Amino acid sequence: MLMPKRTKWRKMHRGRIRGEATRGNEVAFGEFGLQALEPGWLSARVIEAGRVAANRGAPEGKLWIRVFPHKSVSKKPAETRMGTGKGDVEFWAAIVKPGTVLFEMDGVTEEVAKRAFNRVAHKLPIKVRLVRRRHA
Repeated sequence: MLMPKRTKWRKMHRGRIRGEATRGNEVAFGEFGLQALEPGWLSARVIEAGRVAANRGAPEGKLWIRVFPHKSVSKKPAETRMGTGKGDVEFWAAIVKPGTVLFEMDGVTEEVAKRAFNRVAHKLPIKVRLVRRRHA
């Protein structure tokens, strides 16, 4: 499962996602990309499920994952009284802004990429779209 090897602090604040992505918002490695259209958190399990779906949908293609779950999300156990500090880390999540390219693929036709990324899109909790690389 994806998670950082080491962190400076164990638990993070929730924060809030504002604005659109200014970095990581263009297809840089492959020919086709899957771009987020709304903000949200992608858990490490969701990213892994997307990777598996993309590899099964287009086994001949090369896949890049452009997001990494750096954010620790904590949760308190059920039926716990208020107070007694912050809960333990439940899962790791990637913070996604609108415009962020999540996955990229190369070595396949547009039809195959569209079919593979459609499978990935069904695994994700946010709306996404297929984008193509802009050639200079």
